[in-house]
Amino acid sequence: MTELTSKQRRFLKALGHHLNPVVMIGKEEITPSLLASLEEALRVHELIKVKIQEGCVLDRKEVAALLAKESGAAVAQILGRTFLLYRPSEEHKIELP
Repeated sequence: MTELTSKQRRFLKALGHHLNPVVMIGKEEITPSLLASLEEALRVHELIKVKIQEGCVLDRKEVAALLAKESGAAVAQILGRTFLLYRPSEEHKIELP
C-alpha cells in the first residue's frame, strides 16, 4: 500500500471517528488468529479501528506499523491506544480524495 497523503489521512480520520474497534490486542499480543481476523476485517470494511488493551506490553506505534506491514494496510491515525488501518478492497467502498 502506498503512503497516504495528509488530505487522505484527514478524510479517513473523519470516517473512522465513529467506528468501534473490531480488533483488540491483549496480553497474547500478535498471534496468527489475530492476523486472520485483521485480514477478514480489512477485506470487509476497508477502514478499521484497532484497540490495544492494557495487558499488551508492545509499543502502540510498533504494533500499528507491524500490523500495517503484515496486512498491506496503511496507518491512517494513532490516537492513544487506538489506531486506524486502511486498505482498499476490490469493491472500493471508500473513495479517497
